[in-house]
Amino acid sequence: MSHRPEETEKLGEELAKLLQPGDVLALCGELGSGKTCFVRGVARGLGVDEGLVASPSFTLVNEYPGRMPLYHVDFYRLRGMDDVESIGFREYLVSGGAVAVEWADRVREAIPPEALWIHFTFKGDTTREIAMRGEEGRGRAIVEALYKRG
Repeated sequence: MSHRPEETEKLGEELAKLLQPGDVLALCGELGSGKTCFVRGVARGLGVDEGLVASPSFTLVNEYPGRMPLYHVDFYRLRGMDDVESIGFREYLVSGGAVAVEWADRVREAIPPEALWIHFTFKGDTTREIAMRGEEGRGRAIVEALYKRG
């Protein structure tokens, strides 16, 4: 649970300590549920100036330099794999950085099976439930590492 935006950012910052090049964060949740706030924390954890972090709703992809690059992608306005291909999404997956995809559930088939899925759910005006699921590969390893940290 996160009760304030600062808590959501802190969770993202902690998760960033575990990220490796090629990791994919698949973010899902309603508008205003904390996806961009979480990515701001991930960026801070990767040494990115958090002032650079903004929702890529209109740009579709924002690139942030840090200890490793962070590619912040938004699938909200994409209608399918053709749109995903048109923004060069596959290249970001193999570019040596981490990829955070907002609205990942809009084009699920574009998300690799080893991704870490992060679901944001409203539980009140300021409270969010943040649930993480990784079914294989790095996604699963990250969930296990977070569980061990408590």
